[in-house]
Amino acid sequence: MSSTSLAPLKKTPLNAKHRASGARMVEFGGWDMPVEYSGITDEHLAVRTRAGLFDVSHMGQIELAGPAALAAVQWMTSNDASRLAHGQIQYSALMAENGGFIDDVLVYRQTDDHFLLVVNAGNIVKDHEWIVAQAKPHGDVSVVNSSSRYALLALQGPAAQDILQQLTAIDLGAIKYYWFANGEVASVRAIVSRTGYTGEDGFEIFVPPAQAEKVWDAVLQAGKSVDARPCGLGARDTLRLEAAMRLYGNDMDENTTVLEAGLGWIVGWKKNDFLGSARLREQKERGLTRKLVTFEIRERAIARHGYPVTRDGAPVGVVTSGTQTPFLKKSIGMAMVPQDLTAVGTTLDIDIRGRRVQAEVVPEPFYKRPKPAKS
Repeated sequence: MSSTSLAPLKKTPLNAKHRASGARMVEFGGWDMPVEYSGITDEHLAVRTRAGLFDVSHMGQIELAGPAALAAVQWMTSNDASRLAHGQIQYSALMAENGGFIDDVLVYRQTDDHFLLVVNAGNIVKDHEWIVAQAKPHGDVSVVNSSSRYALLALQGPAAQDILQQLTAIDLGAIKYYWFANGEVASVRAIVSRTGYTGEDGFEIFVPPAQAEKVWDAVLQAGKSVDARPCGLGARDTLRLEAAMRLYGNDMDENTTVLEAGLGWIVGWKKNDFLGSARLREQKERGLTRKLVTFEIRERAIARHGYPVTRDGAPVGVVTSGTQTPFLKKSIGMAMVPQDLTAVGTTLDIDIRGRRVQAEVVPEPFYKRPKPAKS
């Protein structure tokens, strides 16, 4: 742990821009990152009602290419990548033998034999080494950690399409959710995907690091008319939690199976055996002993990561994520609890610094963006 803390923090290509703009910076996954600009609540509400721009260049990119690329991806991930068309994306998991998460990832299919995996910032080196090892037995496949080739910006919110369309000839309206296109943004070569981690419509934009500042400035300038805001990791976390999106390292890890995390929909049950598939199939057949649930606290209290969930005073589970949400104005969270405490309406006791507070299991997500009005 000491060696990690003493290592110099990595910086995204926009680090100087963040500091010059007055962002409050924090260490995150070994990176020096902005946690907030104008305040977490202000940024959260900007994304829910207008638009916000995030620097997520700390995320990693690992590419697999070659005749055996699909076979390798099929073996090491939970979802069925053979169903992806060119230009399509899927949410998936890098699988441990026990059915747990090495990481959660987005899988981009560039061509039949070329895949781009977006991995979490703190896992880039670990994931790359693991992917290389898992791909090797499959034959002709090259694995490259291409993280240094990309800066990644996320423009999120109901006004995102109108803002970004000013800067690109790509027909953004034609890009469906979890698809991507190649083109230019602000005259810079880019990959534009209709993805995000906020529960809002929006786009993630891959650009060369040397042009990241140019694109960042252009997007914020184009968004001035709707008061789009630069946003930090604080709002990104509260937004993703409102949308009940899981955070690796909090809500799931290598000892949490995909089914326990409530993500059975990212399992390609019809494909051949893959890493961890035996455990997942066993759990599906026999049932789970524990599962992640979403909860609300009705009184004035906030449950944080690591707080015990109790029953009759005895610990039975743990809070994995929790916050007071700026938009919903509710105290919400997720917790890993025994299967018999997972039904909607079940009451849970949470130990908040020695005080017992009652929570209720509720359906997920907490927030779902409104459907656009039909013209």
